[in-house]
Amino acid sequence: MGAAWTAVWDSPRPHVHPLRTLGGRLLTVDAPADHPWHHGLWSTIKFVNSENFWETYGEYGTLVTTDVAKADGRVEASIDWVAPGGEAIAVHETRELRTIEFGDHYAIDWTFALRPTVDTEFDRTPFTTWGGYGGLTLRGAPDWTDTALVLPDGTPRDRVLGEPAPWCALRSDAATIVIMDDPANVRFPTPWYGSNRAETYGEGWANFVNAAFLWDEPLRVRAGDTLRRRHRVVVADGAMPTDRIAEDFAAWSP
Repeated sequence: MGAAWTAVWDSPRPHVHPLRTLGGRLLTVDAPADHPWHHGLWSTIKFVNSENFWETYGEYGTLVTTDVAKADGRVEASIDWVAPGGEAIAVHETRELRTIEFGDHYAIDWTFALRPTVDTEFDRTPFTTWGGYGGLTLRGAPDWTDTALVLPDGTPRDRVLGEPAPWCALRSDAATIVIMDDPANVRFPTPWYGSNRAETYGEGWANFVNAAFLWDEPLRVRAGDTLRRRHRVVVADGAMPTDRIAEDFAAWSP
């Protein structure tokens, strides 16, 4: 199963790429020219006490991996969020990735726990024509064509702009990725931000999906407290039916 996805722990943004289906189809892109700070499947926050931990130009914070432990299909990493300037640690993160096999498809359980070192406001750029993002994010391969975004109502969409739902799928006849939101997560069900095509992503298919839990407003966390979020990322060959996704979500969620 390890051949289906690869975790990269390098600074400035630890991520998963490549991410493939069991049939071998590549579904992610790393550092595309239009948004080189996009990295396959990754998680970060736009602003931590007003300092940028999303883009990687100008002054920006970095996520520095200090330890990685692997065992039985699970990877746990310790990551320090280092503020611009390279000295102060803004957040200590524990990130766990766990693989679950289902025979015809698989999933990655992605959990991140953020413990700020001072009283902290996690924030986003408010949405106008773009914005609202932060948290677990997918940037799909541009040659993964004819995709649609699908929420539990089953309606195919080109964009999702802040609609709350327990899961969001990016689906085509060739492959499906579903990002599920744990009901125990703060602000469940999360608002979703996504686009299969948009001018800001240049040529090809954007295939961008974000579990945008900061969409409506920032979140404040006291020093030493923990912000924990858990998601399941389901990866399948072919178009996974909406009712099958709903069954998988019901079996996974508490």
